[in-house]
Amino acid sequence: MANNLMIPNFLSGAWRNLDFEPFKPGISVHWLEKGAPAIAVLKYDPGARAPLHYHVAPETVLILSGTQSDANGTYHAGDLVVNFQGTQHEVFSEEGCVALLQWAKPVKFL
Repeated sequence: MANNLMIPNFLSGAWRNLDFEPFKPGISVHWLEKGAPAIAVLKYDPGARAPLHYHVAPETVLILSGTQSDANGTYHAGDLVVNFQGTQHEVFSEEGCVALLQWAKPVKFL
C-alpha cells in the first residue's frame, strides 16, 4: 500500500522546491499523481498558453502564484476555479503563474 503524500507549507510556497519537467510549450509540470485521476502543479512562463481544450470530466484549479486567464476572466493567487464537464476554453498567463490542478480524466485538445 502506498504512503500518503504531505507537503508542509504548500500554500506558503513549498511548491517552489518541487522538480518540474516540460509539459506543453511554456508550461512545466510536477506530477503529484499521474494517471486518471491526476493531480499536478503546473508552472506557466509569462505569455504561455494552453490551447483550446474540452473538459471530458470536471477539473479543479487553485491558483498558487501569478494570474491565469480564460474567456471567463482572470484568476489570481488564492482563486479556486472549477471547469465542469462539457466546458471548453483556452488558458493563458500574461505574467506567468503556478496552479494546482486535479482532473478525473485528461482533457481533449481541440
